[in-house]
Amino acid sequence: MKITPRIIPSDSVSTLLQAQIHPLLAQLYAARGVCSADELDDAPALLLAPSGLRGIDHAVQLLADAIAQQKRLCIVADYDCDGATACAVGMRGLRLLGAQHVDYLVPDRVVDGYGLTTPISRRVKETGADMLITVDNGIASVEGVAVAKELGLSVVVTDHHLPGDSLPQADAIVNPNQPGCTFESKSMAGVGVMFYVLLALRTELRSRGRFDRHNQPRLEQLLPLVALGTVADVVKLDANNRRLVALGLKQIRRGIMQPGIRALFEASGRRFDMASTIDFGFALGPRINAAGRLADMTIGIECLTTEDASRADNLARILDSINRERREIEVGMREQALLMAEGLFKDGMTPPPAISVFDPDFHEGVVGVVASRIKDKLHRPSFVFAASGAPGKEHEIKGSGRSIPGFHLRDALDLVSKRHPGMVLRFGGHAMAAGCTIDRTRFKDFEQALAQVAQEWLDAATLMRRLETDGPLSPQWLDTALIEQMQLAVWGQGFAAPTFSEELEITSQRLVGEKHLKLELLHHGSKVDAIWFNHTDPLPARTTLAYRLDINEWRGERKVQFLVEAAQDFEGGAGNMGF
Repeated sequence: MKITPRIIPSDSVSTLLQAQIHPLLAQLYAARGVCSADELDDAPALLLAPSGLRGIDHAVQLLADAIAQQKRLCIVADYDCDGATACAVGMRGLRLLGAQHVDYLVPDRVVDGYGLTTPISRRVKETGADMLITVDNGIASVEGVAVAKELGLSVVVTDHHLPGDSLPQADAIVNPNQPGCTFESKSMAGVGVMFYVLLALRTELRSRGRFDRHNQPRLEQLLPLVALGTVADVVKLDANNRRLVALGLKQIRRGIMQPGIRALFEASGRRFDMASTIDFGFALGPRINAAGRLADMTIGIECLTTEDASRADNLARILDSINRERREIEVGMREQALLMAEGLFKDGMTPPPAISVFDPDFHEGVVGVVASRIKDKLHRPSFVFAASGAPGKEHEIKGSGRSIPGFHLRDALDLVSKRHPGMVLRFGGHAMAAGCTIDRTRFKDFEQALAQVAQEWLDAATLMRRLETDGPLSPQWLDTALIEQMQLAVWGQGFAAPTFSEELEITSQRLVGEKHLKLELLHHGSKVDAIWFNHTDPLPARTTLAYRLDINEWRGERKVQFLVEAAQDFEGGAGNMGF
């Protein structure tokens, strides 16, 4: 592992300083590609226009007609947090805009699998729906859309995933990643796409005289849901996504949010008045995701759609309980999967450029989380497979993968599928996360095929773990008020939270809780407390540390604390990353 300071463009720093941006924040933003203060402005008027999305005009005409004719609408959602928030945004938004009959259907991860399948289309028809609207799925559902059309349903696909070789023959498709779409934000999450459809639909209804600018539904009330889904789906936080998230966070901090989001803050022990992207990514998001992994995502969707605060509290407590169960299952699976993966790195063996593991006892709802842990520790594209629990699919295994920079996982699956026809039964996803289904007897074949693609695409430099940091931290910035300001900024995928690095003297170190290393450091002559979570190996007296800034509150006293991310000795040898 190599600690590498980011390049900080001095001209961008100067421009930001002239705009009265705090000196430290100016350096942090400039290092992340921000060139002007306008990019940090979260004014709603600066959001990209919905008209840039290919297919959106036709989609909203169909929706406006359906609302006028009081047709029955059914949203087909995905079973993760992005899908759940997109469904809640769709349900709430369509009702705000006048739809009288809006329902939803979410597939079961085990029984139905991902996306708009043929059985799902038939179930939508059985509900009496006239129009089917997908959120966070559908772009690859060629057969499912075809069946829905045969059954007489109008179909509007809203999605953000990469399309396959052919598009479904839906009545309208809204997806920034479909061919011919010039929308600048290719990283928008599924919930963001649905929100944009609603913005355009409001404009269409306004043009039809349903309401005017001074008397129209306030769709901005949906932004807390948009912000949660965007962060939880770990999409790149480009300028437009950062604005969406910032706007949602502002509302939450003012106490303006759906009862379900408020209840999730309470259940997770977080303060909504200090809401941050950390809360979305590590507290609220996992609780919503847990429902889709181990139980039924309708619990998560109902929590986000109910207006009853008491019911929201009850559902949030259920989600919290499911998440605790998910963590317990994950611990055992992670240990087993890591043992299997690390066994591929034995002395004398050539480490594989990609990792695939399978165990019949693995739980298919947790494979993605475990794949992420393996990827983090071994810095390799990683797939974890579990046996399918779907009736009649006992011969299949489902895999979830996570990747590293420089390896497009969905494209890799596409190449594996083309080189080995019939081996990959189904696949889809993004550059950094993807999933597939294969026959159980073909696991070794898949393992070798994926490793072969990785061997061709990855070199030694790409396979070396790198931690980009913001370099040394001036002692003048060790201020709790400044740290709070930094924590409230929008950080996440593609816009990493600040991490600093420098050589420090360690004056004391001890284990706490048997698995965390508690440190006392000398930072520019001043003592600073630090902790390295899930790390037990002692460190040399002087070493280069990479760390984040935090505030430790103890008995009413607030002190700056370093959260150690990595260590490297003074000679440049790598220490262990903390996992």
